[in-house]
Amino acid sequence: MSLRAIRWLAWVPLIVAQVNQQPPVHGAASASSTVSSVATPSASSSRSFSESATPTFSISSASSTFSSDSSVTSASYSDVTSSISAAASTSSASDASISTASSASESTVTSLSSFSYVTSPATTTRHIVPISSYTFSPLPSPTGRSGIQTDPHTPPAVGANYVPDYSSAWTAAYIKAKNLVARMTLEEKVNVTTGIGWAIGRCVGNTPAIPGHNYPGLCLEDSPLGVRFADYVTSFPTGVNAAATWNRRLIRLRGLYMGLEHYGKGVHVALGPMMNIGRVAQGGRNWEGFGADPYLSGEAAYETVLGLQEGGVQACAKHLINNEQEHKRTQESSDVDDRTQHEIYAHPFMRSVMAGVASMMCSYNLINATYACENDKIMNDIVKKEYGFQGYIMSDWQATMSTISAITGLDMTMPGDVTFDSGDSYFGGNLTAYVHNETIPETRVDDMASRILAAWYFLHQDDPTHPDVNFDAFLPDNEATNAHIDVQDDHYKLVRDVGAASTVLLKNVGGALPLKKPRSLVLIGTDAGPGRVGPNGFADHGGDDGTLASGWGSGTANFTYLITPFEAIQARARKDRTSISWVLDDFDLPRAGNDAIRKSAALVFINSDSGEGYITVDGNEGDRKNLTAWHGGDDLVLTVAAQNNNTIVVVHSVGPLIVEPWIEHPNVTAVLWAGAPGTESGNSLVDVLYGDWNPSGRLPYTIAKSADDYNAPLITGGTDEDILDIPYTEGLHVDYRHFDAYDIEPRFEFGFGLSYTNFSYTNLIISKISGQFASTADVKDWEQGNATATTVGSSTAAWLHEPAYNVTFNVQNTGPVYGGDIPQLYLHHPRSAGEPPAILRGFTNVEIWPGETACVSLALSRYDVSIWDVERQGWRKPQGSIGVTVGRSSRDGKLHGKLPS
Repeated sequence: MSLRAIRWLAWVPLIVAQVNQQPPVHGAASASSTVSSVATPSASSSRSFSESATPTFSISSASSTFSSDSSVTSASYSDVTSSISAAASTSSASDASISTASSASESTVTSLSSFSYVTSPATTTRHIVPISSYTFSPLPSPTGRSGIQTDPHTPPAVGANYVPDYSSAWTAAYIKAKNLVARMTLEEKVNVTTGIGWAIGRCVGNTPAIPGHNYPGLCLEDSPLGVRFADYVTSFPTGVNAAATWNRRLIRLRGLYMGLEHYGKGVHVALGPMMNIGRVAQGGRNWEGFGADPYLSGEAAYETVLGLQEGGVQACAKHLINNEQEHKRTQESSDVDDRTQHEIYAHPFMRSVMAGVASMMCSYNLINATYACENDKIMNDIVKKEYGFQGYIMSDWQATMSTISAITGLDMTMPGDVTFDSGDSYFGGNLTAYVHNETIPETRVDDMASRILAAWYFLHQDDPTHPDVNFDAFLPDNEATNAHIDVQDDHYKLVRDVGAASTVLLKNVGGALPLKKPRSLVLIGTDAGPGRVGPNGFADHGGDDGTLASGWGSGTANFTYLITPFEAIQARARKDRTSISWVLDDFDLPRAGNDAIRKSAALVFINSDSGEGYITVDGNEGDRKNLTAWHGGDDLVLTVAAQNNNTIVVVHSVGPLIVEPWIEHPNVTAVLWAGAPGTESGNSLVDVLYGDWNPSGRLPYTIAKSADDYNAPLITGGTDEDILDIPYTEGLHVDYRHFDAYDIEPRFEFGFGLSYTNFSYTNLIISKISGQFASTADVKDWEQGNATATTVGSSTAAWLHEPAYNVTFNVQNTGPVYGGDIPQLYLHHPRSAGEPPAILRGFTNVEIWPGETACVSLALSRYDVSIWDVERQGWRKPQGSIGVTVGRSSRDGKLHGKLPS
């Protein structure tokens, strides 16, 4: 064990949380040593496949041609040694040949009666990528761009109605990258693609410098809400809070400030944003992402990528793809049909490519029985071909499953070793050996290294003014390797604004809120106050103690400070001369009830936490065990409400909670949903409680009346040897789409949120736009219902994404105070299209004074109104009339119309 690893282990304070045996992602500690080169495989060697040992392969004499323009074609399974099962899944085909049968959404959707544990889960068999000699043809540059030329340091303005074109910037970067690669030896090129091993460098991921080529290597660092393992940084509001703002400007600024902080610490690659869809309501990492809708998630991903890269760091879109639950995430196959994949789960990654994202991270899970990090269909066919992705794909930490994954699209293995502290790698010496024995062509290694170096040049990180890494993720107390540079600037202001803007007012009876200098208040519940051990008392926030401002896992950052609701409300009470008392206890119900008597208002704080699966908190192994409030929160609310007729509930939660036990209690007068709002948590809440910020947050998911109303269950069970089958049988009917399709009444629908004022909507006008590409053959074919041809970059072509329709309407503030509203646009496709009843396709935010009217304009692109044709493998306009609804939520339509033909 290295000294660095010993110190790292000594530093981790696992005070209450229990750490699973499953290896963590950039998380729980493990000793490590330098990744060593391994013996060169020869034609006479036999393959003994083990995911925890360096693989050796028998090289078949059969030859097959590989082009990333198509799926991997290979010799038969008989070419693989008999120790490997050649059986494909009985329930799922290999991803290399995803079925083009009708989407699940066009057939009967399986009704799942309960999300609870599955006692006898289905299992599947891993598809093994055959080993043979491959050739490689690099993809040409994407076609169909010709938009406004853009550089990542000067992105388009928020709300700009054009498709940014990064082709010139990528071309310039590739010229430099290919020139450098041409001067490198094979071993040097392989080093560009291979991490140096866990806990060896200063960052959670590190690639080596290449001496003599002025290349410093890369520092890759979590997280999607701040610089993990560093001091004097900001812990920003979670991704789901950013999504709850429905505010592109705030989401962009959040990304920018995170980018600047990573850059200031010397980081090259910020490992975010996370954009997996909140398909499973209790999914452990939902709070890192942007909610349960692909369009909202896509817009948030787009703005975050633009912001991060404007700040000078490479963004990393993750986790590619279908990583929607933590349970058995390394041994589960997400079985997804082609249409659902394109329209739901891949959409945010497509938007990230359109934002010029430099890198992506493939996930731990299997997709249709093929591991994500060796999945040719996803990495080559969809991301690199259809989307025209110019950057590189790295593995999640220890998610590389074979050396041959280099052929199926993986460009970089992280952190380099096969398992933590194993000292060997699927790339490194193995990749070099595979080139020498002609299994993998050197042209593919050239492509891998070129993609990685091009991203470095694309972000101008070759500039000599780029900061050196000045912190140490694994030795935070070592003065020799930590400069303790404060990168926070005034970012707390933005954190406070996002926290307030993401707070959703769910209930407000009789003007209970905003508070108006109440004579007395009582604060009840541990979530109101500080934890017993400080905000960073648990490694990766893997504990639930005090107010909830972040989930747990690798997607966290240390709090430099944390303003609790208790602290902020007490400060306001002093200013207002309000008498304040508190019971920071969840289980002393008699005291809580007694202290609530005769108070002007009783504020009850409850929460629900989750995180990454390598940490277990209160029996929750990453994913939540249920959708109820933690620590008996429901009983706490009922006890207080029985004694105080002005009980206000504040919910800090990583996702939906079932609130039925108390939501209709007559003494519960107001409910605020505050999510996990980061370091300025208390100040953000006070801004909304007292009306300094009129709540404009909207739910990024549905809150059901019963957990059984959600149709995508958390699949549990299975053994260490099983690959758990996760059938995405709901197809396109995710979250509110399911509730609408089956006429299930939610407690609070997707997009819902109240305000302290009122708004009216009038004068809907829908018109067609004659844009730059309106008279092209591509557009004419699309208008006739023909599917787009699949070429490099066809799914991100400018003609498909330019504004094609304009939807205008008026929004008036008819209430008494200044406020913001979130107009939302939903499309209704003809039944023959096989779409859910309503799908979100536009939103904006307006802020207006009482009596004022804002004229709102929302643009729709051809892509926005298209569906994925699984037979012709392209986007097409469905035949028939397409309805348009504009309103305040998915179920509160105010104006209705149709798209012109």
